Amino acid sequence: MENYRKSAHCIYDIKYHLVWITKYRKSVMTGQIAVRKRELIRMICQSNEVEILAGHVGSDHIHLLVSAPPHLSASKLVQYIKGNTSRKL
Repeated sequence: MENYRKSAHCIYDIKYHLVWITKYRKSVMTGQIAVRKRELIRMICQSNEVEILAGHVGSDHIHLLVSAPPHLSASKLVQYIKGNTSRKL
């Protein structure tokens, strides 16, 4: 029971494993770009009440294991993360 998250009307444990790659698997996320991408993902997840359980920013892919609230679907979460990071980078 201690690993569950609580809101006003529910108790939940929703986890998503999100993986996405760059187009043609080009190695573009290196150095300062990878660090900035990691910061942006953390800020977006924090603002949407998403807890990052594990994550990795590779040179051509990103892995995330997140725990999200029930009102936020996986597709909407990926839309927020990919959209905001692409605009700000």
